[in-house]
Amino acid sequence: MSADTWTIQQLLTWCTEDFRKRGLDSPRLDAELLVAHALGVDRVRLYLDFERPLDAEERKLVRELVERRRRREPVAYILGERAFYGRMFRVRPDVLIPRPDSETLIERALALLPADAATHVLDVGAGSGCLGLTLAAERPALQVTLADISPSALEVTRDNAEQLAVTERVNLVRSDLFASVPVPDGGFRLIVSNPPYIPSADVDALMPDVLRFEPRLALDGGRDGLDLVRRLAQGARERLQPEGALLIEIGVGQAEDGMALLREAGFVGVVTHRDLGRIPRVIEGRRAAA
Repeated sequence: MSADTWTIQQLLTWCTEDFRKRGLDSPRLDAELLVAHALGVDRVRLYLDFERPLDAEERKLVRELVERRRRREPVAYILGERAFYGRMFRVRPDVLIPRPDSETLIERALALLPADAATHVLDVGAGSGCLGLTLAAERPALQVTLADISPSALEVTRDNAEQLAVTERVNLVRSDLFASVPVPDGGFRLIVSNPPYIPSADVDALMPDVLRFEPRLALDGGRDGLDLVRRLAQGARERLQPEGALLIEIGVGQAEDGMALLREAGFVGVVTHRDLGRIPRVIEGRRAAA
């Protein structure tokens, strides 16, 4: 990028082509997000001000962000936030970036929770808190416990709870899965989790954006990718109230084995739910009625 006068339109075109040549998946979207962030405006404003020239400081800010993206740093980490189910969540490399696939779990959870549900939900391996905090925001009478083994991840969760104004109804617990989680009288109505589910042998083959920047702890699911699913299945049933449900996000090709693990752990009514790509993305099991 030279010191010549650049308009927003020219800058967007240049960024898009640069990212496309480097093989980035969404070059135009990345360009729009980074330029808008550098200029402190939304993406619509970029197009309303297409012909506006940028000053030297603005070009410098864009150049710095572009360099970070060229190194394959995810846009969400550069911006410090990611949209999920209609809300913005703060993110940093201590937590996995929320993804649209996980909204499948949210849709099913909301279907299980009446609008006035005054009950208890547990989010295991909360990370950014996008699952549990979204449920708290969508169901204003809900009490949500969010557990994570990483204190750094819980700091991000806390920030997001404050941003969404749900702190009075959430409880953050540092815990290795269920180990330190207090169980409410009668148990949880719902337990949700998006655990690491990528087989260990496949982790090093992930895209550079993921492998270099996102926490391996949140990705590596062991030999077959199901280590954490096994532990969740084994520990969840006794913490659920009768007819309470467990929802776990899984990877491609894991549905049959995942459902078998739930059945082996004593869950009934075991089913899967497909994402927008028609891929089985969530497994569900229920504790039997008393």
